Amino acid sequence: MDLYRERLWAAPWLFISTALVIPASILVFAPISMPVGIVVAIVLYLAIVGMLIASSPTIRVTKSELIAGRAAIPLTMIGQPTAYKDDEASLERGQRLDARAWLLIRGWVKPVVKVPVLDVNDPAPYWVLSTRNPDRLVRVLDEARLAPLP
Repeated sequence: MDLYRERLWAAPWLFISTALVIPASILVFAPISMPVGIVVAIVLYLAIVGMLIASSPTIRVTKSELIAGRAAIPLTMIGQPTAYKDDEASLERGQRLDARAWLLIRGWVKPVVKVPVLDVNDPAPYWVLSTRNPDRLVRVLDEARLAPLP
């Protein structure tokens, strides 16, 4: 059972801006055949939308682990998470970022949560996760990692 679940969908402006492939494709194929240009434009746009949807990672917190995209870490191996918003989030994704950190960030999701990794054998000192609900993710992680194991 998930205590927290968030899908990092692409922002609406990304779907709208990629629609520019439609007139561009029609412009390229119109001299050859207008119907072919329209079909190619629609197929290309649908392929782009499909890739945006398929590549949207999920952040999940269960009773025993944090799962971010394809990576997972037991809650017993994480420290106190911290939420960052606005300028602080930009600094965490940029100037303050350790090159060894494990990242699941998306440019269209500004807030981030920094999760320290306590496992001494893990080369990543912490994880940085983009999230639209940083305070809620931190609260759920704290509650889950401090809860007694059954």
